[in-house]
Amino acid sequence: MRLYLDAFYDFLGGPLDKRLRPVLALLVVPLLFALTQPLWRIAMEAPQYPAGLHMDVYAYKVEGGNEGQHLQEINTLNHYIGMRALDAAAFVDTAWIPFALGALAIFALRVAAIGSVRGLVDLAVMTAYVSLFAFGRFVYMLYTFGHHLDPAAPVKVAPFMPAVLGSKQIANFTTHSLPQLGSLLLGVFVAGLFVLLALQLRMGRREAVQRARAA
Repeated sequence: MRLYLDAFYDFLGGPLDKRLRPVLALLVVPLLFALTQPLWRIAMEAPQYPAGLHMDVYAYKVEGGNEGQHLQEINTLNHYIGMRALDAAAFVDTAWIPFALGALAIFALRVAAIGSVRGLVDLAVMTAYVSLFAFGRFVYMLYTFGHHLDPAAPVKVAPFMPAVLGSKQIANFTTHSLPQLGSLLLGVFVAGLFVLLALQLRMGRREAVQRARAA
């Protein structure tokens, strides 16, 4: 058992395969572009709004459709049911996301340049943590928006959970919540990273088998 552990630790401390390094560096491109694109879109339709209203959630801001008019209209509607305004202050819990993505980009470039297999594993673990934690915070914020309603609001609505992914009927509004280009770009980075990790592990296993046969 000790021999297997020693071999595994030696493998983790070994250099990242040179064929994977440029691919990892290229994966930083969609990661950085994700900062410039909307991550999520929340839209709603109702008989009085047949064309619909929508707002886009970026890593660093919230932007309404029709040059911001939609966001103002959504906040006006939310005010009547006692929901807090959807603005930058409401999304302060996600203000760390641009810094986290920037840190991942720097770490990925470092691993691509001088990193080891252990560095690639650490990068994959950090990426998974940031992705899951950010999505979890987003879901929690939606929950608080729908459950922390002002009891003195003009229109009484029972606490509700807004749509996280897909569509949902709330009163006379049909709401939609869907990922956008920024999330797709992040998905490319995450998927590509784990593919590289799987390839590195497979090549390491193949080399270990070859050494065992040679011995």
